[in-house]
Amino acid sequence: MTFCKKLSITSLSLSFSSFLSLSFFLQNMSSPDKIYKIINGRILMKHKIVENSYIWYQNGKIINPQHLFFGERRDADCIIDAQGKLVVPGFIDIQINGAYGIDFADSEEPIEVIQANIKKISTGLLQYGCTAYCPTVVSSTAEVYEKILPLLKPRKGSIEEGAEILGVHLEGPFISKDKKGAHNYAVFRDALDGIEALDTAYGSELRKGNEAVAIVTLAPEVEGVTDVIPDLVARGIAVSIGHSSCRISQAEEAVIKGATCITHLFNAMQAFHHRDPGLVGLLGAAHLPLPDKALHHPFPSSTSPDTDKPDPRPFYGLICDGVHVHPNSIRIAYYSHPTGAILVTDTLSAMGLPQGEYILGGQAVVVDERGGAYIKGTTTLAGSTITIDECIRNFQQFTNCTLVEAIEAATLHPARMLGIHRRKGTLNVGADADFVFLDDSTGVVRVDRVFVAGEEVIFDSEDATSQEENVDETA
Repeated sequence: MTFCKKLSITSLSLSFSSFLSLSFFLQNMSSPDKIYKIINGRILMKHKIVENSYIWYQNGKIINPQHLFFGERRDADCIIDAQGKLVVPGFIDIQINGAYGIDFADSEEPIEVIQANIKKISTGLLQYGCTAYCPTVVSSTAEVYEKILPLLKPRKGSIEEGAEILGVHLEGPFISKDKKGAHNYAVFRDALDGIEALDTAYGSELRKGNEAVAIVTLAPEVEGVTDVIPDLVARGIAVSIGHSSCRISQAEEAVIKGATCITHLFNAMQAFHHRDPGLVGLLGAAHLPLPDKALHHPFPSSTSPDTDKPDPRPFYGLICDGVHVHPNSIRIAYYSHPTGAILVTDTLSAMGLPQGEYILGGQAVVVDERGGAYIKGTTTLAGSTITIDECIRNFQQFTNCTLVEAIEAATLHPARMLGIHRRKGTLNVGADADFVFLDDSTGVVRVDRVFVAGEEVIFDSEDATSQEENVDETA
């Protein structure tokens, strides 16, 4: 329920000081900068669920109410009653290839159509609680990147435009031919020419750093790749390692050079072997240099090399659909490195659609009855059709972790990996007012209400009618 004040005055007898106070109040009430207060919620804050507390926000940002009370002498203009629901930050998905029949790597349509498709996905993601994401483009030609990347640059979220775009995730083409998955091997490249090789492949947008690109997935064993990692980090771009058959020594070198994430752990990489565990072995790394600063690194945990300092091991993406990774493997990863887990969907164009045949990066993909997506005629997984809220439910079920840990794997952890944890993935003062109200009354969390940039999302006409009935103007 939402209650907004409406002042009604018939006759008043005021002292001069009261008149000044009333004038100040009226001036603020006429301002578009309304102040909102969320009450009766169980709030996820500082790694725990807090009751008997409130969230105040204005102009799409969470604010400190003390300044209002003692500085501006203001109270909230609108009260939002969470009715006992969990109030958590909006979910973040750092790997999504497409949805609703749309593939981010599809450059054949006119720009106007592509822009409309991006908006369709962005608005559609909100219903699952995803308020920010990294659109992911699989291995493509330079011509595709030059056309598509400018359309996927970071932009704020809103109820009109949908979930916030945090910057593109470039997955390939500097990856291993042996672990190509659904990628088109014909466009694969090496980095023998250093960072210039990447600038040539991706075009002008990569030179703009994190103004356009958020993440690049690379395979450490591809020639020249490890040497360009510091260049990408210097541009503010997060480096993730994946689609790789590298040895553990190569993986550790990539982390030392600045890689801070593993792309969809267990998938498209060398299987764990006791003599050389490959990328998976990074979860057990005990001798990586401790980070100089916490930015982009996981919180320390009981399994960290130093439990008082940020964990030098990278974050790792997990596709928790029960198809890509067995629940036992998810559990092993979680118990090895709990604060490094990042839930990703890795969805393709079939997300939100029934089983059938679809296109990813120009290749035919078939979605089966379990939601698994395979390259047509093969058993090679090409992506998923799961949603981020379902990933949270599955992760908690697979690992028996706390609900807080499951939610933070889709909020705070991806925000820390991207270096945006002061404004995303948290409900601290100064953060963006992206909220999800979760109903856990049945023992399983479900998305109940979603707010992006402080505005509530109305999903359909039936919901709109219900919300209108819950709005009251108080005198």
